[in-house]
Order: sequence, then structure tokens, then C-alpha cells
Amino acid sequence: MNDNNLILVGCGNMGFAMLQGWLNSGQLGLDDVTVIEPVDILRERAEALGVKTCSDVSQLPDDQQANIIVMAVKPQVMLEVLQNYRKFAPKACFVSVAPGLSAHAFGEVLGNETPIIRCMPNTPAAIGAGMMVIYKNDYVADKTAETVKSLLSASGKVAEVKEEKLMDAVTAVSGSGPAYIFHFIECLTAAGVKAGLSEETAQLLATQTVYGAGALAAQSAETPTRLREQVTSPNGTTAAALEVLMGEDRLKKLLDETVQAAFDRSVELGKD
Repeated sequence: MNDNNLILVGCGNMGFAMLQGWLNSGQLGLDDVTVIEPVDILRERAEALGVKTCSDVSQLPDDQQANIIVMAVKPQVMLEVLQNYRKFAPKACFVSVAPGLSAHAFGEVLGNETPIIRCMPNTPAAIGAGMMVIYKNDYVADKTAETVKSLLSASGKVAEVKEEKLMDAVTAVSGSGPAYIFHFIECLTAAGVKAGLSEETAQLLATQTVYGAGALAAQSAETPTRLREQVTSPNGTTAAALEVLMGEDRLKKLLDETVQAAFDRSVELGKD
């Protein structure tokens, strides 16, 4: 990518995870990206990676060019911040990682013919194991879309949805999903400690088990259902445990409620 072609606005947890993925994979060089982040500690950790940074868009050179601008700020302030970047539209493609905000909302600020890609990544992008899902409006050129997909693929898997309304479901499943898994590890660790293991050992067992099972599910030709059945011997320990998790659809109902809550909040954020 040419110098100064990408501007990353916001370098919080998600922005920083994506930045790490781009740099670690070699998809972007240090001179290819400029980070704009007003919070000192967040800007300083981006600086530590070696990229160019500034605290405000006004500090950019007057002749600054950008093919892609990644907006990684909170949805509550996104539209206010976005107004400061109208000078780059409609030439630049804007990539939003804010849940809930529609492409139409971006277009109302930047101009209705501005190329806009909505992306919902997740934090495992920092280690190249993220899940990125995109939706693009009609003004995004095919070449630009492929460039964005290539950038995102440096951080994990990339999928595309054709209907924008599905982005709320994406947010609820994969966007917020890592937090569900981290909490599962917390709970499994605590259960291991209660059963007599040291906390260190219990956490190692819980974390590696989740990691290994996820990797196996991703790499195996078998479905998750079949993999579960292969682990479960009749009247064995796993069967006894699954009777608790699966009895009366306990876990299924809990996850249905979990995803629905995240979905509803994503929709609300788009209306705020």
C-alpha cells in the first residue's frame, strides 16, 4: 500500500487489535497508516509500534491523502467525530467498526455517494484469529472492497453479508462473542477450583480446552454436533455433564437470551 493511504481514527482496544494485525502480518508497513487518537495513553501505545500518530485531524498535513479511513470510535460519538473527515469524502472509502450505525447515517454526514463499508471485527484480530464481517454500500468499488477484505484477512477470517440489517446479528454473535467465551473460561476455572484444583491449574485446563476445542471445530470436516457426540460415551462423565448443560435446553436458552440482548442493544445504538 502507498504511503498515507490509510487513516485509523481511534486506537482503543478494537482499533489497536486491528492495527497490530495489519502490521504483524505485513499487510501494512509503518509508513502506510496514520493513527488519530486523542487519548494520550492510547496514542502512545500506537506510537510504540512505530506508526505515525496525531491527536486530532487538524494536525494532519494539508495535502494528506487517504484511500481508506477506518473509523474505530465509539458509536455514541461517531457521527460527531465523522464531521471532521468530510473533506476526504467521497474520494476515500470509510470503514466503520461501530455497532448499530447504518451506512445511511454515515452518508448523511459524508454525502450519500460516499463509499462506506461497515465492519464488525472482534478482539482476537490482535493475534490473527479474529472474525471480521462486512457490509458494503453500492458506492464501494470492487477493487476497494477487495483491498479492505485483504487487510481484514490479515487479522483472521472475513465474511460478507449482503443485507445491512444482518449486521446487528453479526454484532451479537461474533462481535460480542469473545466476551461470552472469556466468561465461560472464568466460570469453568472457578468450577475446577471448587472441584479441588489450584486456580493456576484450573485456568490452564479451562483456557487450553476452549482453545483446543475451538481449533478442532474450525479445522475438522465434522460438524460441532458430531464432534460433541464423539466425545460423549454412553453413561460416561461427559454424558452426565451434558445432561446438565443440555437438559431442558438450558445452555441453548441462555445463549438465545444472550444474543438477543446484544442484538437489541445494537439496534438501540443505531437509533441513539
